[in-house]
Amino acid sequence: MGKIFCLMGKSASGKDTIYRQLLLAEELKLKKVVPYTTRPIREREKDGVQYYFVDEDRMRELEAEGRIIELRSYDTVHGIWYYFTVDDSQVDLKNNDYLIIGTPESYISFREYYGHDRVVPIYIELDDGVRLQRALNRENGQKEPKYEEMCRRFLADAADFSEEKLQAAGIDNRFPNDDLAVCIGNITDFIMSTGR
Repeated sequence: MGKIFCLMGKSASGKDTIYRQLLLAEELKLKKVVPYTTRPIREREKDGVQYYFVDEDRMRELEAEGRIIELRSYDTVHGIWYYFTVDDSQVDLKNNDYLIIGTPESYISFREYYGHDRVVPIYIELDDGVRLQRALNRENGQKEPKYEEMCRRFLADAADFSEEKLQAAGIDNRFPNDDLAVCIGNITDFIMSTGR
């Protein structure tokens, strides 16, 4: 039976870069699960790659069908954005291991859906000042930067990833991202050691 590795970290902690590198690591043979969102697509994103971009009506249809595994909402300066994962036949734990990006809340939902022994948390840590600068650099690269949303997300992460929430969820596999290559190497070694 396979495992689902749930990669978590505050915004601009490097988790997207780490996620891409871990998927490319041939020795890990990890598959991705593409989540869904109602937020607008960003520059350089493609539907079905980073997310399936859907409207709220489609989300409600999937919810009514009982196919949503986990659902999170964020009250942004642009309205409510939903992020969710759908039971849409992407996951085959009999034959594969998976890597997903999530939050403590989504990790708990995945764990409850697939089983405690199948979902493994991986938490990326990075200094808040470094994260804020990275987030600002990323927004500066957008055609229409959304600075208010960047600040809202940065502050919301303090609550979403509070020490209390991490401990309550049992998220104790932590990896500092002070050096990207070292961080990826440590996570790779950890995944290999889980007896997949």
